[in-house]
Amino acid sequence: MSLFDDDRPKKQPAHEIGADLTLISADELSQRIGLLQQEIARLEAERDRKSASKSAAENFFR
Repeated sequence: MSLFDDDRPKKQPAHEIGADLTLISADELSQRIGLLQQEIARLEAERDRKSASKSAAENFFR
């Protein structure tokens, strides 16, 4: 661990679930919605990949 690690600014997450939205502009809300939609698509693709892999394994062992 370096002596300077504590001096680095902490990177804030793009969006925190349940965060207060009152101080966020409409443009920033739109950007966050876009990021979350991309993340949902990524999660769904991974779920589908895992489901296909599970189905293939089940069919193999029948």
